[in-house]
This record gives sequence, structure tokens and C-alpha cells, in this order.
Amino acid sequence: MAQIAQVIVDVPTMQTNRPYTYLIPAAWQSQVQPGMRVIVPFGRGKRRVQGFVVNLTNQSTFDGDLKAIDTVVDLAPVLNTEALAMTAWLAQSTFAFQITCAQTMLPAVMRAKYEKQLRATDKTSPAVREKLFGDASSVSFETVATDSQMVSQLMRWQKAGEVDVYYQVKNQARRKTQLAVKAALTPAELATAQTTVRAGATQQLALLKALATLNGETLTQKIFSRRFNVSDATIRSGEKKGWLTRVAEEVYRDPYADSDIQATKPLTLNDEQRVAVDQIVTAIDAPATTTFLLEGVTGSGKTEVYLQAMAAALKAGKTALMLVPEISLTPQMVRRVKGRFGHAVAVLHSGLSNGEKYDEWRRIQRGEAQVVVGARSAVFAPLTNIGLIVMDEEHESSYKQDDAPRYHARQVALWRSRYHHCPVVLGSATPSLETRARAEKGVYSRLVLKDRVNQRPLPAVSIIDMKKEMQQHAESNFSAPLLVALQDRLERHEQSVLMLNRRGYSSFVLCRDCGFVLKCPNCDISLTLHMDTHTMKCHYCGHEEAIPRICPNCHSRQIRYYGTGTEKVEEELRDLLPDARIIRMDNDTTRKKGAHEKLLATFGRGDADILIGTQMIAKGLDFPNVTLVGVLNADTALGLPDFRASEWTFQLLTQVSGRAGRAEKAGHVYIQTFNPDHYAIRFAQHHDYEGFFKYEMRMRHQGGYPPYYFTVQITASDLDEAVAAKRMYQLLQWLRPRLTPSTLILGPTPKPIARVNRRYYYQMVLKYKREPNLASTLSTLLQETQVQQRQGLQISIDVEPLHFM
Repeated sequence: MAQIAQVIVDVPTMQTNRPYTYLIPAAWQSQVQPGMRVIVPFGRGKRRVQGFVVNLTNQSTFDGDLKAIDTVVDLAPVLNTEALAMTAWLAQSTFAFQITCAQTMLPAVMRAKYEKQLRATDKTSPAVREKLFGDASSVSFETVATDSQMVSQLMRWQKAGEVDVYYQVKNQARRKTQLAVKAALTPAELATAQTTVRAGATQQLALLKALATLNGETLTQKIFSRRFNVSDATIRSGEKKGWLTRVAEEVYRDPYADSDIQATKPLTLNDEQRVAVDQIVTAIDAPATTTFLLEGVTGSGKTEVYLQAMAAALKAGKTALMLVPEISLTPQMVRRVKGRFGHAVAVLHSGLSNGEKYDEWRRIQRGEAQVVVGARSAVFAPLTNIGLIVMDEEHESSYKQDDAPRYHARQVALWRSRYHHCPVVLGSATPSLETRARAEKGVYSRLVLKDRVNQRPLPAVSIIDMKKEMQQHAESNFSAPLLVALQDRLERHEQSVLMLNRRGYSSFVLCRDCGFVLKCPNCDISLTLHMDTHTMKCHYCGHEEAIPRICPNCHSRQIRYYGTGTEKVEEELRDLLPDARIIRMDNDTTRKKGAHEKLLATFGRGDADILIGTQMIAKGLDFPNVTLVGVLNADTALGLPDFRASEWTFQLLTQVSGRAGRAEKAGHVYIQTFNPDHYAIRFAQHHDYEGFFKYEMRMRHQGGYPPYYFTVQITASDLDEAVAAKRMYQLLQWLRPRLTPSTLILGPTPKPIARVNRRYYYQMVLKYKREPNLASTLSTLLQETQVQQRQGLQISIDVEPLHFM
């Protein structure tokens, strides 16, 4: 009986979670396995698409003739049994397609890329062959279809059978190789060869002597040449003479090969840390699927708890996974993990090249790395026998994926913990309300670190009322008390950190005569001034244009810049404190690879006095000489139309405050605000997470928001606003009879930023405590809206969204 593969296929225009059945050719019988990628014919044409084998069977319910697998992409499965099960669960829980989930788990270079090809047939005339193909048998469609007339001609040739159109699946994954030298003769034969070389040929004699020392092993040509002082030309000459062979050996691209990372030893734990580590290790040894909330103030030594618990997992012969939010994936954290576990660590984050990510992923898959540290997507790392999963700064919104599949890394981590029967540690100084509420109910085990490890007090926090400052002093980004404190730190040779929740030079440009604000032509948002590039930029779609000198509306020259940004703050600070050495960190200055690490290393060496940055400097930084933290605009998030605005503000202020006074020197924090009496700011001033938690939970209960309700956001977008709005109202009428009356439907309404990249967005929000019909209803919605997506209308489903902007 022929073996049959069940394959989920990648058909962008009409996805499905139903696998298709394909015959496995006789040559591959018993070799094709679930988790391997294959190329299969799909549809009535010549189309070839990539798919994943999800199951093998000997029977098919299909009545017709089955198509056969065209090509096998992998020699071994790229998705193991756990990953295949995870794709099915992820597709079901996020209302996404299984093929999308499978591709999400692989490095970007392993995802399918399709190229349309034209191929000659036996009917191709000499004239067409010469015009299109020349000496080649096929050409890329894009290289010849240069205009509409040419496309029309190609269609006629295809209809006549002179041209065949097919889709080639390109595998972008490339392994890095380098030449290695291997002796082709025995030591005795090499000795004989030396007698044939003339006395003055010192390089050739050196080569033969060096080859004799290899003892049958290979050595990279670069190292061989340097070690034995033999030129590349001599090596090539030796190859021609048959003395040696050169082979291509695979090498890993190591992103930290040149980093000088010092090995570290475990630190002595205090009583609170010891209790936490003991409980986690007990769960590792059990093994028990226990979720711990490690709630510890900034500087309380949470990282050391993670490292010693991970060491216990490795000692038990298991592996460990540590997640950190992208924004705080600082070189400091990577250094601490690598310093403790060395070459056993693989790192996965967006700062690596595609090749480096691919090589790190393969090290993990091959079992060469037992510890993985990385950002959101690292939760899918192909580790086996996991003994511990750590999620640092678990409250961070960057753990939520914006595109399909819209997963939260926390939910994936919890699923994997159930699969491996291992504990999960969720760590934070300011846990999300959802996590803290689960700990309150006993769903999670709560571990508390109340004090800093060095017994230093948390920094004093001063609230500066900017309304009063504006009345008493000229308009400035810096209040008088903060400026005095900065000057004081300069005189004491201590360092300061200043956080501004915005990048760029100025928020917007405005005409004083007519009130015109320069907006993005594609989005409903003003353009931001960037002086380093002398352009106006949109931070949503990337649109750029020149800085206007004359108002485009009334042609007045009264164009002025309003608001503030990191560039403008840096410029003002250099005027106010000309002797200060200043570093600016934002998305503009850290765009180049390695820039983040370089800037932090400069600051860490003491080569700068003041670090100005956006949210990326609020977490994870640990510099003993930082004694002052200034928050220039604490109100930015408070004005957002989102029920989590107060929570974000409290978390950010608490996190950035924790950068001050982490060593022997006392720290001080200055928070500048126009809302000094807001409860989020007052609780942050006193480092009172528990007080904020109780207050905010009352607010959520009164408003009927999570964690008291579950939410699902449904969004429609189109280039035509009327189409998006009409479709959302149709969906409202479709949903109401399918859901129980207890489920609340809010909207439809335009999103707060209603247009992005020329697309208009409308949304509905479902709020419910129990909804038995939700899964089936949204699954049907996912399938039925695909036809409209071909026409440009996009429908998205987001379970437990973190943002409603």
C-alpha cells in the first residue's frame, strides 16, 4: 500500500487548516517524516507551493487520483512532535492558520519565498526561444514582463503552448562554509615529497612539514596559513601537486565571537532569594507544571535567582529557556547569561543577522546549546527536555505579536510548560494586573523579593509640577530642580539617566497663521521632525519628506516646531550643560547593528555623564555610578485612549526609577509631570505596587475591563473607508445572533488612529466572561472572510489585545 502524507499547504490567497493528501514517491517511502517541508503541486495549473507534512497514513478519503510530492526540502524534520502539536494549538487559540503558525516557529530564512518562472516547451519556436530565453531553459517572469504589451504577448504564447509558467520555491537558508586543509598523503609520502623539492623552496617545504602534523585531521585554511606561516598561493600550489585537498567545512556565524565575556560564579543568595530558588528547584526536580510569579523590586536580584534555577535545570540534565522583552534585551543580560553558562548559550533576537539567527537556531535544534536567551519569538526555540522557562519583565507589551498569529509569549510558555511538565517563572517588579490577579487567586505561586540585594534603599522620588515651573521659568524641557541635580552629579563625577517617551526632534510643525499641522499623507498622524536627517518622518508607515519652510496651506513663513523629542532634548542640554558628555539612545541612534551595545559600553566605562533615551533605557540597565534619573514627560501614556494607560505609566515610571542608586551611592529620581496628583504617578513615587494594584483593580471592576472580562478585538481595514465601515456593520449583524446575550459587543468605531499607510481601520471589541460559541463563531469568520481579502479588505482577530490604538 502506497504511503500517503497529509500536508498543510502555503496558499496565501486561500489558506486552510485542513491538510491535503499527497502520494509519497516510491524513492522516499519510509523517509518522509512529519515536520519536514515539501514542495507539492497545487490547483489545476503548474503551481508549486511549500507545505509541512503533519501526518502519515496508508489510506485516503479522496476518490480521485492523488498528486505526488514534487520535492523534499528537508532531509530531517524541522518541526519536532512538540512543535507540530504547538502549531495546531496556536492556530486554534489565536484564530490563525496552521501554516502561518508553522512558519512563525522557523527562522526567517527558512520561510518560503516564491518566484514566478517562465520555461520553454517542446513547442517553443526558435524566435520565441531566442527572444525570451537565449541559452537558458527558464527565466524569471519579472525580468521579461516589463510592460503590459509584453505581458499580453506572454499570455498568447502560454495559450499556444510555447511558454510554460510555473512557480519556483526558493529556499533562502544558506549555511556558511570556509575552506579547510587536509593532507592527501601519508606522513611517509609527505616525507618523500620533501626530497623532491628544491632547497630554496622554503614555503613548499614548510607546507609539507605542516601537513605531516595534521594526523589526518582538517584545519581551516585561515588558521593553517597563520599557524605555519604558509601563504594561500603555496596552499593552492600544494593542492595542484596532490599534496593536500581543500574541503568546504560548515561554520557557525557566532554573533558574540568577538565579545570579551568573562566567566562568572554564582553569588551568595539572601534569605528571600534562597526561598525562591529552593521552591523553583523543587518544581524542576518533581517535575511539576507550576507557574511562579517572582515579584521583586528593582535591584532585588531576580536575575541571580533565574541563573541559579537555570543551573539546577542543567545539572538535572535538562535545558532552560529565558525570555526577555526586546526593549530590555541589553548586552548586559546576554553577558550575564553567557558569563554563567558559556558556549551552552544560544541567543535569539532581532539584533542578529538572518544568518546568525539561522545558525543559532540550528545549534539549538542539534542539541549543541542547552540554554536559550531571547526575545518573543525565542519562545519557539527547538529545545527538547525543557526543565525551566523564565520570562523576565513579564508585563512588557512587546511579548505580544502584532501580526498573525497574534500570540502572547506568556501563553506559549505556559503551553510548553504543560508539555514538558516543567515550571515557569514570570518575573517583574511591576507584574501585569492579569498575572498578579492570578497569583492572588492562587493560580500562580507568588514569590516576593521585598528588598534590594545590597540592602540599599529604593531611590527617593521627587514629583515636579510642570504647570508651576512654566509659570515661574521660561519654557524648557528641564525644570529648575532637575537642572540643579544634573549639575550636582557632574561636579561629583556621577552619572545620570534621562528618559523621554518620544524620539525625534519635535512632535510636529505648525503654522502660526492658519494652524496647519503637517501630517503624513498615508496616516492620520502628524509627521515628526528629525534634524539628523533634515526630514519629516512618519513613525507608522516610514514616509519621509523635506522640512517645510513655507506653510503648504496659506504660504506663510510662520512655521514653528512644537512638542519635544530626544534630539531636541539633547540639543538643549548641550546648551545648558556644555561640559557634559552626552549619549542619546533611541531607534535612530541604535539602528545599526551593534550600536546598542556600543553606546551602553561607552556609558558603562564612564566615558559619558548623561544618557538620554526613550523607553529602551528604562529596563535592564545596571550601572553602579548612576545616581540620578530624570523622567522628562511622565504624562505621555496617560493621554492614550486605552484602559491600560495608567498601568503602563506606573510600570514605566517604576522601572526607570529603579536605574538609580543600585550600588553604594544613594539615588534620586525626578519625575516631571502636568498631572502631579494622578494616582499612577503618586503610587510610583512611593514604589507602592501593591497599593496601585488594589486601586487599579477597583477601577477595572467598575469599568468591566480585564482581568474581570476577556476581550477579543475584530478589525477591518481597507483603502476605501466606506468599505471597511460597511463590512464592520455587516459583521456586527452576523455576530449578534451567534453569540450569547451576556457577551457585550462594543462598536463598530474607527480606531483612534483611523488611517495608517493609506488603509482605514474600524474595530469591534467583544467582552465576555464565558462564551461557549466563541471558538466556532470566530473560526467560521476566519474562513469566510478570505474571499474578501483577495479584493483588498483585511479582517483580523486579536484575542486579548494589549493595545486598541
